[in-house]
Amino acid sequence: MQETKDKLRLKDQLCFPIYLCAKELTRKYSELLEEYNLTYTQYIVMMYFWEIRSSNVKEVSETLMLDPSTLTPLLKKLEAKGYLRRERSSADERNLSITLTEDGTALEEKVLRVHEKMCASIGIGSDEGKQLYELICRILTNLNRQQEE
Repeated sequence: MQETKDKLRLKDQLCFPIYLCAKELTRKYSELLEEYNLTYTQYIVMMYFWEIRSSNVKEVSETLMLDPSTLTPLLKKLEAKGYLRRERSSADERNLSITLTEDGTALEEKVLRVHEKMCASIGIGSDEGKQLYELICRILTNLNRQQEE
């Protein structure tokens, strides 16, 4: 019985340090992004568009694992800031095309310092970072696969 209870100690749980790390990373990013009037979630959306340039709500939602009801207000705020443009398709009114604007592109260069500061704060080398990224992605893949079954 004691052995079973020992498995439930925080120090033995992988989920707990991941939770704390995610919480601290989000807090630190939020501090650094304040200067640019961006929330952490808005920053993630912008990183998506810096890479993709143009997309639609469904694709963004699926890639970032954000519910459309959460994503839509984010996109509206980013459009109001001039970083994204949302346009209805003339072929299909239900399809909303979202594209990066010039101001959105210019923002990428400005917030590059945020990335650099975060890398310095995290304090692990690029090889370790890549390895950690791959492990976390594998965990996500496994969890998503189990959810689909």
